Amino acid sequence: MPALILSAQRIAATVAAGHHGRRQAGPGEDFWQFRPAQPGEPVTRIDWRQSARGSRAYVRETEAEAAQTVCLWCDPSASMRWRSAPALPLKSDCAILLTLALGALLLRQGERVRLLTPGEPVDIPPGGRAALDRLAVALMRTMAHDPEDTNLPHPQQVPRHARVVLVGDGLCGLPAMAALLRGLTARPARALLLLVNDPAEADLPYAGHVRFSGLEGEDTLTLSGVEQVRGAYRDAYARHQAALADLCRTNGHLLIRHATGQRPEEALLALHAALSGRGERP
Repeated sequence: MPALILSAQRIAATVAAGHHGRRQAGPGEDFWQFRPAQPGEPVTRIDWRQSARGSRAYVRETEAEAAQTVCLWCDPSASMRWRSAPALPLKSDCAILLTLALGALLLRQGERVRLLTPGEPVDIPPGGRAALDRLAVALMRTMAHDPEDTNLPHPQQVPRHARVVLVGDGLCGLPAMAALLRGLTARPARALLLLVNDPAEADLPYAGHVRFSGLEGEDTLTLSGVEQVRGAYRDAYARHQAALADLCRTNGHLLIRHATGQRPEEALLALHAALSGRGERP
């Protein structure tokens, strides 16, 4: 776990810290607006450069900043403990690292972090290295939970108006995912679905006689000519991905894709941009 924490901190350090504005004037660093100075306004608040452009004195206001609650969920299902090649990380390892790196970044920015678990959610208030250690311990315990007892998080675990980051492979049933996303919309809460997939899951790069064994109790499947079904498999996978994207779009959420062969910094940058309001609209 210490090595995992160090890796997460290193990745988080590559992403510039941002702030979540409240879209109103208040204490902060980001520019909000210029407004005419009022009678009795302290001279120190006047922006002389802006005022020199006209005949009136103007005050420069900054945007208020406030901590928000960000709920993190990392898929503990057995399907995440797989990779197609020794050179690739397990999907679960990649998901854990990204979840912890995002948590490190959020805690550094003073955000309130809540880890969604199969039991009671775990709240991680900002507080230096101890907060990240607590998040790492809670995350590892969650991932070690019996997969048969795990499920998607319940929307009731999410505070109203919170942000939610769901990290998983998206291979669960579409009805269950649809119920979760609709429930989050009703809270209301905004979600980011980060899909972590192995490259082979999209391409089925196998040929010849292959025996497939499921990780979640599925029946064993033996195919004598895998290349003959590759086209149909790719179409089915693409339809599933399109359905997930449509669920996110229609419920006002965002979807980000990440392959285990890609650098984790790329996914973290996309997550941070979305949480900061600079990501793409759903």
